[in-house]
Amino acid sequence: MPVKIRKQIYLEPIQETMLKRIAGVTGVTEAEIIRQAIDRHLQSVQMPRRDRRIWAVEQAYLAQLVALGPVEGARSWRREDLYER
Repeated sequence: MPVKIRKQIYLEPIQETMLKRIAGVTGVTEAEIIRQAIDRHLQSVQMPRRDRRIWAVEQAYLAQLVALGPVEGARSWRREDLYER
């Protein structure tokens, strides 16, 4: 049996009634009906595609900042000082 992960969910009363009814009629466990419903839903959902051009623009911007070199001036605090507050 494949490893399964336990989840706790909240159902509306009508969902509980229908789930029990379907399980009783089909002889399939409530958990299996929920898993099948999730699988069917995931087949119909389209995940947003990442636009790699946006990442390329961001990388170019970061490269420009790095090329500018260090910022003039110095900070007046030390990182360790932040933890002592």
